[in-house]
Amino acid sequence: MTEQKPSRREAILHALVELLEKDPGARITTAGLARSVGVTEAALYRHFPSKRKMFEALIEFAEEAVFSRCQVILQEQEDARVRLQQLVHLVLVFAERNPGLCTVLTGDALMGENDTLRKRASQFFERLETQVRQTLKEGEIRQGLRPRTSSARGADFVLVFVEGRVQRFIRSSFTRLPSSDFDEAWGLVAETVWSNTA
Repeated sequence: MTEQKPSRREAILHALVELLEKDPGARITTAGLARSVGVTEAALYRHFPSKRKMFEALIEFAEEAVFSRCQVILQEQEDARVRLQQLVHLVLVFAERNPGLCTVLTGDALMGENDTLRKRASQFFERLETQVRQTLKEGEIRQGLRPRTSSARGADFVLVFVEGRVQRFIRSSFTRLPSSDFDEAWGLVAETVWSNTA
């Protein structure tokens, strides 16, 4: 059985993610990326009309990977507490497995890029917050879970936990894993979100 070689487009995106992981604070140039892939800059532009389109493709990949799995969790799990725990764990493990991509989603890799691109990246976390808020509301309505605050404030608190863990991962040069000690930390988050977590 032969292993299929990735397309040139996939190779470019993979090289971009590797560069972001290798040197998180560095500005990525198309010349450096082309060198990394082993092609000319003109070849890069045949696959992506701009560096912005490369970053957008990475954001779209992250959204598809995470939110398609979120839908599976929502279909498989009835309990809002389990749903929420699994959604959060999913995002943290995704971040661990895709460190270079984390710098795009948090906007760190987009400093100096078009502001529209940074806004586009922030939609990932906005969409996640909406999903968390909906899960909190469903827990209250369907299961009678008593929230300690509004679903909007609860979702805000959960997102602070997620984004904080991802930012710490980046800040530590990818050494402090976002999912480390997850069960213990999640227990504290759950106690803060719901009055009755048992």
